[in-house]
Amino acid sequence: MSRVKRGNVARLRRKKILKLAKGFRGSHSKLFRTANQRVMKALRNAYRDRRKRKRDFRRLWIVRVNAAARNHGMSYSQLMGNLKKADIQLNRKMLAQMAILDPAGFAKVVEVAAQAKAS
Repeated sequence: MSRVKRGNVARLRRKKILKLAKGFRGSHSKLFRTANQRVMKALRNAYRDRRKRKRDFRRLWIVRVNAAARNHGMSYSQLMGNLKKADIQLNRKMLAQMAILDPAGFAKVVEVAAQAKAS
């Protein structure tokens, strides 16, 4: 059987991994074996955290809306339920932005929600 020389293929594969490992600390960016382990873990974490980011931001928006709603004497769940009754279709991101950047506008939204509760 003839000998297979993998010079180019192996070198290119290793270079690809080491390029991905650039910026890692110590031998994690220099030695192929440790770099390969770190890169695999980093890619796994990146995949997981792209999904987690969406959850984290939703949680942040809910906390912000809840805090702003409580300043107006209403809990988050009451506010969201009343907004649904009033057929106001503002998402949590926009409500959180309004609570921070436009408190007067947010107060109006809470007021409309409170009226929807009464009727």
